[in-house]
Amino acid sequence: MLLEPEQPVWFSSNHSNEEFMKDIRILLTGNPNVGKTTLFNSICGVHQHTGNYPGVTVEIKEGKRQINEYSLIVSDLPGTYSLSAFTPDEQVARDALLTSHPDAVVQIIDATNVERNLFLTTQLMEIGIPMVIALNMCDLADEQGITIDAECLEKNLKIPVVRILARKGEGIDTLIDTIIRVTKEKSSVQSKEIEYPHSVTSHINEIGSFLISHSSSLGSLSPQYAAIRLMEGDEHLEKMLHDKGLAIPFIDKADSAERDGIAEDILLARYRTAEEITTCSVKCTMGRVMPADLIDQVLTHRIFGIPIFLSCMWFAFQLTFSASNPFLVGIEYVFGYFTELMNNIDMDPFIRSFLSDGVIGGVGSVLVFVPSIFVMFLLLSILEDTGYLARAAFVMDRLMHSVGLHGRSFIPFLIGFGCNVPAIMATRTLQSKADRIITIITIPFMSCAARLPVYVLFAGVFFGAAAGNVIFFLYVLGIAVAILSALIFRRLVFKDEPSPFIMELPPYRRPSGFAAAVHMWFKGREYLKRAGLVIFGGVIAVWALATLPVGVEYGSAESLAGIIGQAFQPIFAPLGFNWQLVVGLIFGFIAKEVVVGSLGTLYGGEEMLESSLAADPTLSPVIALAYMVFVLLYLPCVAALGVIRQEMGDWKWTGIAIGWGILVAYVFAFIILHVGSLVIGA
Repeated sequence: MLLEPEQPVWFSSNHSNEEFMKDIRILLTGNPNVGKTTLFNSICGVHQHTGNYPGVTVEIKEGKRQINEYSLIVSDLPGTYSLSAFTPDEQVARDALLTSHPDAVVQIIDATNVERNLFLTTQLMEIGIPMVIALNMCDLADEQGITIDAECLEKNLKIPVVRILARKGEGIDTLIDTIIRVTKEKSSVQSKEIEYPHSVTSHINEIGSFLISHSSSLGSLSPQYAAIRLMEGDEHLEKMLHDKGLAIPFIDKADSAERDGIAEDILLARYRTAEEITTCSVKCTMGRVMPADLIDQVLTHRIFGIPIFLSCMWFAFQLTFSASNPFLVGIEYVFGYFTELMNNIDMDPFIRSFLSDGVIGGVGSVLVFVPSIFVMFLLLSILEDTGYLARAAFVMDRLMHSVGLHGRSFIPFLIGFGCNVPAIMATRTLQSKADRIITIITIPFMSCAARLPVYVLFAGVFFGAAAGNVIFFLYVLGIAVAILSALIFRRLVFKDEPSPFIMELPPYRRPSGFAAAVHMWFKGREYLKRAGLVIFGGVIAVWALATLPVGVEYGSAESLAGIIGQAFQPIFAPLGFNWQLVVGLIFGFIAKEVVVGSLGTLYGGEEMLESSLAADPTLSPVIALAYMVFVLLYLPCVAALGVIRQEMGDWKWTGIAIGWGILVAYVFAFIILHVGSLVIGA
């Protein structure tokens, strides 16, 4: 018989019960792709924000929901298959579950794959926190001929089970009522005990008895659960206890083979428990051919899969440009009106220039491309919610493996279309150092959202109706350059084979308009918060450089901006860039969003930028395309470089990443300019 689990530290409180229950802290956890974030959005709506756990860079969404006298404080943890964490995401989920003192844990279980999800359940229920199982996607289970006896599942687990359809918001009220009920009954928490072999149980009791007298060293862990974690090989916990001078029974005496055998026995006991519970509570009608299987045969086809993926991306970028263009024109008209109004007011020319070209132009630079960013985030959210992006990663694995990239690298590449910073952080899921370095070096070639305003501007001015095709070409070129770079580094520097790629394909789902809109809003808002001040500050700095010294013509070659641009312009002369474009590149190093704002300032204002570019005799469609290619491939922003340095761990590989990006950008822009000029000349 195992020791009775001690009540976790977070259950004790110096406050009255009524005062304590005013706030209920809830952690949402579960395997990846089970609908955690959809449930989170259903519970919290727009009352949410993104937080970071101390010492880590993995974002965790937090939100609130008021229910009568209770305030539910909900955290959406990263998906994890196990509390034996191997990746930073899993470590964050584990640490939050073990140290953040929640009042309740809600595990979301995919009803189409109960047995696999129950492995995590067997770990969670030993912690001692009140739990609720949210059985999600029951409609998909019904379609697949899977019948789940929720009452039997609840009886065997001794944990409340609630059926929900997070996407439709069904069962949410019942789930919330159940959460409140279990937090009130926390003193009677008693979930199913896992039947370990006698040899395992005896060692757990031996270590648990020892830890009872040293419970102050365990933080919020009960002695019994800490003993199980030690038997499973939790190196972090073992090191923490050794650092406090504790000699742990059995652990310090057993050899590695014996400890590995015990850990394997615990693992098998968990799987056996999950299998037994599933056998008595889940029935499946075999032999049914599901529509999803037929769709997968097409979308993941070894020949047709890649063309289908490229077609989806082409459509997404075409729609991004066409759907956002009316809003862009409207914003330009509004800021053009205010600029004209300001120019008609009698005031000091310097102040007028500051307000018109600096302030209004700066705000306009922030807002004019917001529609494009929001539309792109909306489309990516829809593709992700349907389950297609995971299949795109599967489709690309064969190609990526052939050029020396790990199949899992495609996930950071997809994230890189939004922002390179989280994409670089996402490489932590790669276990091989060589795979991580190659992926980090190639991620900046993925065209992030910050570059999109540059494409929209130049493609719209110089390519008209073909702008969508040009933007699609740039995104494909970024992928091609990344693959080519990976091939070069794999063949010349890292000559070992990339590790095999294993991933789970989520079920197809009908995207939720509400969830997609929430995702678009928060991603877009984060973009504005992160980039808005940088863009505005950059535009003001360029305005100052374009205005000073006092008395020179605004934005002329005699201004400080002109002097800087002309100093560097000879380097870029083989690419056909004038000094204004060079200034844009220099400030683009701060953030790519600043490129358009800088050019708007130098060309006399955001509302005049398109017409000014079209009228500039030094520019042409070929030069515009070469400029867009250079912006695509050269240095990432300062924030991305900082993360590269952090993830690489030294300046050597950071310097290589910087130098490689500049070299590739220069070579490809040179080729585009001169080959394009030859074609046009012919």
